[in-house]
Amino acid sequence: MSIDGSKLTIVGAGAVGTSAAHWAVSRKVAKEIVLLDVVEGIPQGKALDISQSAPLCGYHGSVIGTCNYKDTAGSDVVIVTAGLARKPGMSRDDLLAKNVEIVKQVTENIVANSPDAVIIVVTNPIDAMVYTVFKVSGFPKNRVVGMAGVLDSARYRTFLAQALGVAPKDVTALVMGIHGDNMLPLTRLASVGGVPVEELLSKEELAKIVKRTQTGGGEIVQHLKTGSAFTTPGLCAIEMAQAILFDEKRVLPCAAYLEGEFDINGVFLGVPVVLGKEGVERIVQFSLTQEERLALEKSVEAVKRQVDATGL
Repeated sequence: MSIDGSKLTIVGAGAVGTSAAHWAVSRKVAKEIVLLDVVEGIPQGKALDISQSAPLCGYHGSVIGTCNYKDTAGSDVVIVTAGLARKPGMSRDDLLAKNVEIVKQVTENIVANSPDAVIIVVTNPIDAMVYTVFKVSGFPKNRVVGMAGVLDSARYRTFLAQALGVAPKDVTALVMGIHGDNMLPLTRLASVGGVPVEELLSKEELAKIVKRTQTGGGEIVQHLKTGSAFTTPGLCAIEMAQAILFDEKRVLPCAAYLEGEFDINGVFLGVPVVLGKEGVERIVQFSLTQEERLALEKSVEAVKRQVDATGL
């Protein structure tokens, strides 16, 4: 797949942003990769380090570190990771007020310099931050999307694979809803090599895996003490960016704006979508059981509380 002329910007040169830049070079997703941060020297140094991996991974583009949004002009995709990270004992909701202001400023600069970009939001709490970007940018709903379900589903697939003793890539599983404790890891649709996991694991085993998936981010925070997950979140953002830049029509679970899909209106929520050059090209709908629908309603209620707290 050609990457000629494509431009990817990553806003925020913290752990997740740096991880995303690393994966972007490794996967050769864009001809020009820009890493931006407000702290002088940080994006420049990290971009220089990452660019020096080019001979080893076969990347032929450029990696630029900057504090100036003018260097991001004309980006096809912008990944927003800027914001405060979670600390032990801190919920995603605790981050909301502080990160709303950061994300508002970032969005205004993106719009001024890359008015045709697709924006992928990674900053937590994602479901509220992607709504913030949507409202501030004025972009159509297809060009604003949140990274959550790709990460949550990756964790879910990992835990299922470990329990089954199989290759993680052979596990298919979907997580819907909010990126938080009320997310919905669907057991009914999870399978390994086409075989439903409900026929391979007990209800008790599956319940434990579902719970661990729902608290997967917090588990990592507790171990790290001074940070949160970064390697896989960075890769998940690039998985989405690649689907858009290469027009892959990938079906991935993302936070998309719902207007009647799954009987939900006016919020961004994790659902399976088709990602291509236009961003969210469509939402993949299917029938939910009554239990699943009730669980999803809890996600909607939690997201609406977050959205109300943004004041937008």
